[in-house]
Amino acid sequence: MASFPFQRRGVLLDTGQIVCDALGFRKCRVRLGHDSDPLSPDVSAVRCSVLLISLVLTACLPDRWIRIQAQEPPTEFSVMSWNLEWFFDEYQGDNHSALAKEKSSPSRDDWNGRRDAVASAIASRSPTVVAVQEVESRRVLWYLTRAIARHHRQAYREFAMESEDHYTEQDVGFLVRDPADLLSISHQKQTRAMRRSQTFFDLSKHLFGVFSVPAGDRQERVTILNVHMRSRPEAASIRQRQARLAHHWIADAIAAGGNVIVLGDFNTEETGDEPRPGTDLGILCGMETDAIDDDLVDLTRQLPAAERSTHLLGKHFDRILVSQSLLDDDPAAPDLVFESVSVLPALAIRAERDDPLRHWEHFWEIPDEERDLSDHYPVLASFRIR
Repeated sequence: MASFPFQRRGVLLDTGQIVCDALGFRKCRVRLGHDSDPLSPDVSAVRCSVLLISLVLTACLPDRWIRIQAQEPPTEFSVMSWNLEWFFDEYQGDNHSALAKEKSSPSRDDWNGRRDAVASAIASRSPTVVAVQEVESRRVLWYLTRAIARHHRQAYREFAMESEDHYTEQDVGFLVRDPADLLSISHQKQTRAMRRSQTFFDLSKHLFGVFSVPAGDRQERVTILNVHMRSRPEAASIRQRQARLAHHWIADAIAAGGNVIVLGDFNTEETGDEPRPGTDLGILCGMETDAIDDDLVDLTRQLPAAERSTHLLGKHFDRILVSQSLLDDDPAAPDLVFESVSVLPALAIRAERDDPLRHWEHFWEIPDEERDLSDHYPVLASFRIR
């Protein structure tokens, strides 16, 4: 159909396709010619007739069906972090480790059900950016974004890079929707000198994303580092070195006044109101350096203590840390200013909270309508554009 951009239920549609939908012809796919596809004499009359009918009927469609693409400027930018716990499809041909094969979904139906349930959970909040951990690959994220589009009429783009965790084969990634643009994604590495110092430890599962977000008549740039750090209490010393590496990567950008967010599954054992010096969380927040202009603020501190748990065991593993620039309002220009943060257990818990042993040892034996989507709960932060 001719490209006259309208939206219905939030999805961009061509005028002619709206008409086909309105008339019940869901499979209609007639297209008008473009510069690269000139109209041929034998079909031009038919196509032009379809266009004319489309224009006439579009004017008669209910307002609730049509929304002109030109919308009010966005007023909010939101970021969700969610560890999806072994979000692997049923196909094992692209898995190499025994553990990755073991943790794959048992069947196509099992995978489809879990994928669609996660899609519904994300769509219920429609965050601008979703940072996910423990996913199998970018292809699995593509399946997820297609499910969100198919069932919820929300358009997300998916991004991921293969991690260096070859034991679990888990990756981290981003889902992004308009009006944000993802400008770049990258991994970073230690130098040889850093390795020799043994001060740092590789972040095998991490991803940098640089985003552009409309703010009034300008664009705000936001750098997000999505991490999944080493698990278990006995790995605290490794997490401290991983945190030191992550902070090394972002310190200059924070000190320069950039908008920086570090989020993900930190696997930290810290639960207090303030980050403590020498701990993984304290190091990541910048407490190990003398400067204060490279510090990050843990948004968890904005929540009552009873609402900070992000894990089935009551742990506070998942965090969103932000630079001071995202807390301060610049009166001279539109910018992003922190508004709220929340932990959302209801998006992961489907009936009663799963018994931990049953969840981890008999996950697929739990009835679908009762099985929690993950042992982690999403964390959502919202920023007002003002």
